Amino acid sequence: MQTMRAIPFDTLKYANKLMSVGFTKEQAEVQAEAIAELINDNLATKRDLKELESNLLLKLGGMMAAAIAIIAALVKVL
Repeated sequence: MQTMRAIPFDTLKYANKLMSVGFTKEQAEVQAEAIAELINDNLATKRDLKELESNLLLKLGGMMAAAIAIIAALVKVL
């Protein structure tokens, strides 16, 4: 499931800054697009982290329940 990214990155503003220090228009545009892709594809948002936290808590809870059940069974057997 692809979620909408909430990280603002103004590619036009970034490209204009690059051009102001000597980058060609083409170089600035490619650089801005590459940075935007990096942000959109690789950075986690707060929502992503919250979802991951929820998933980890559910898995940890399941592992704890299984461990308690195993210990209870061993106590009865021994």
